[in-house]
Amino acid sequence: MSEKRKGVHITPRDDGQWNVIRDGAQRASSVHPTQADATDAGRATARREQTELYIHGRDNKIRDRDSYGGDPFPPKG
Repeated sequence: MSEKRKGVHITPRDDGQWNVIRDGAQRASSVHPTQADATDAGRATARREQTELYIHGRDNKIRDRDSYGGDPFPPKG
């Protein structure tokens, strides 16, 4: 069985900015003033690494996700 790929998360910071952070990382890959900016950066990383992008809301719950390769349940049809 292949190793599970690490996802990329967009998470809120206490100072109002947004992190782009990979699963298992101790620190953010980058910090952005808006969620949209962080999402753009995270999406580019997820595409490059062919992994999942998880977008968290201010409550830190996942509110959206996108898959950029290796989807174990691709759509049929």
